[in-house]
Amino acid sequence: MRTSRRTLLLGLGGLSVAQAPLALALGRTMTAADVHVAGYPTVEAVRWISARLEERTNGRLRIRVYHAGQLGRESDTIDLTRYGALDFTRVNFAPLNNPFPLTQIFSLPYVFDSVEHMRRAADGAPGRAVLESFDRRGLIGLAIYDAGTRSFYNVRRAVHEPEDLHGLKIRVPPSDIFIELARALGANPTPLPYGEVYSAMQTHLIDGAENNWRTLHTSRQFEVARFWSGTEHSHSPEALLMSKRTFDALTPDDRALLKETARESVPFMRALWDQMEAESRQHVIDAGIEISEIDMAAFTRAAQPLLKRYLQSDALRSLYDDIKALA
Repeated sequence: MRTSRRTLLLGLGGLSVAQAPLALALGRTMTAADVHVAGYPTVEAVRWISARLEERTNGRLRIRVYHAGQLGRESDTIDLTRYGALDFTRVNFAPLNNPFPLTQIFSLPYVFDSVEHMRRAADGAPGRAVLESFDRRGLIGLAIYDAGTRSFYNVRRAVHEPEDLHGLKIRVPPSDIFIELARALGANPTPLPYGEVYSAMQTHLIDGAENNWRTLHTSRQFEVARFWSGTEHSHSPEALLMSKRTFDALTPDDRALLKETARESVPFMRALWDQMEAESRQHVIDAGIEISEIDMAAFTRAAQPLLKRYLQSDALRSLYDDIKALA
């Protein structure tokens, strides 16, 4: 079903792009994709944008959100949006790291001191620089949303220090940074689509993964992965992206309205995120997950060679220095 829907969207992509200026002038329901379930803060943030657009344009513009991976993996929806077959996609920075190198600074290990530090960077010059870099390859960067701090969890054993990860097959997103980081910490990195993680742990294709509290809860991965280690090794956030073809078909006033509304959705998303993350953390703790005490200094030391190597890039070093100035 997903494959046929994606194929249909691609087939209609050229037609929809050709008709876009007229369609948007007369009114249109635009499409957005997200791999997370209904109620997840990113899904609700895009629905919030839709409600405001509909209100401010008297129903002329609105967005329909296809959640829970209905339109495919994040890598699929990035391509669909670039080609104009989708109007919006919400994806984590991780699958963007390779094709959009400036996103790497937000995914690298131990760059940020806290969630508040990451938010200052996302709202400031570093975030603006990353968002502006998307239009070179057919996308418009609209907003940077939170995705919490990423930590390891697994089905095998408690992990207190990097040595405890040795021999564990850990799911990572399709990003060189995350593959290299898992390897540097001693794990065997296994790139897998987000939607396959639960069954892969259940069948022992993998031993664990790394993600945030909310994802551990809403994906129900905590039912099989009973050991959590709060390494908080990355704050890799989320990007709300729009097809440049669709954006260019809007009137100047509508473009400005859309960008403004997307910016306004960020505090809404964050408030919802903070509430739901706390609820998810408590839910999985109540379900009996074991939380390990970790040697944070050991994890930070093990990740430093990777961080230093990426910072040999002048562009990433400049962003890194700007981010540290915001600490």
